[in-house]
Amino acid sequence: MLLNGQVPADLATAVQTLCAGELLGLPTETVYGLAADAASDAAVAQIFAAKGRPSNHPLIVHVADAAGVAHFAASVPDFAQRLMAAFWPGPLTVILPRRPDVGAAAAGGQDSIGLRCPAHPVALALLRACAAQGLHGLAAPSANKFGRVSPTSAAHVQAEFGDSLRVLDGGLCAVGIESTIIDCTRGVPVLLRPGHISRTQIEAACGQRLYDKDELLAATPRASGTLEAHYAPNAKVRLMEATALQTALDLLGADAAHLALYTRTVLKTRAPGVICRRMPDDAAATAQQLFAVLRDFDSQGARLIWVETPPDTPEWEGVCDRLERAAAA
Repeated sequence: MLLNGQVPADLATAVQTLCAGELLGLPTETVYGLAADAASDAAVAQIFAAKGRPSNHPLIVHVADAAGVAHFAASVPDFAQRLMAAFWPGPLTVILPRRPDVGAAAAGGQDSIGLRCPAHPVALALLRACAAQGLHGLAAPSANKFGRVSPTSAAHVQAEFGDSLRVLDGGLCAVGIESTIIDCTRGVPVLLRPGHISRTQIEAACGQRLYDKDELLAATPRASGTLEAHYAPNAKVRLMEATALQTALDLLGADAAHLALYTRTVLKTRAPGVICRRMPDDAAATAQQLFAVLRDFDSQGARLIWVETPPDTPEWEGVCDRLERAAAA
């Protein structure tokens, strides 16, 4: 059932749904989430069951503002405060020490918890209305079956879970890939998942070097969306350089079938059934459409998706991460 995020009565229905311990499809600027009261273990258990997600794989908790962090976090380092001040509301998740009396199920049993304040106006309005009712945060992983392509529209969520799930429609997601995740539990900022916010921006905001997760000896907390294989369509994804793609197409000739191409380079094929989509030259534009393109290829019956390898530059890091995980599935 679709609810209009711009209609006060529908927003009130969404709040009532969450207060009753039920699930809700939630728009954010990154992707749509499958939301539930983060403080309710029973509500959170429904997320894991609906997604087919292991219960020890933590969820990101969405809060209305930095003040909501105090309900879930035992402490907040100074550099994490600077990151939140710079990028919230926005596509940044910070991993912080968890208060032991709240959010255990949402955190996958860990003593840390991932928190984010989304920039989407509908999400913010919902979070503020929930806070007024005593719901201080919403656990909301991407609204798709575990490991599959994330949704960037309300229609994607409906296709994944059916009409029985209430989905608050906030339009198309502006960013299109999940948030950057920074571990703030080890005294220095550690990148667990790249996203829309670049390394340079992060280091400038927090005033410290950003470490990669494999640089430090201390154990890294599990975090959402960091499995080697993730974000996968039904079709098999393969990343290749443009020259290799053209060579493969030449070898297949007119016999290529059930094949989709997502490339910046214009390629030639003699096969009439090949589905072709041009990848934008801009990283942000590619991120915004990436998951929708993969879903569309699936819907058109592609069994193989060949993607031109994106540039190896900082602004493409988030897109490269999602494509590499999709190809690993």
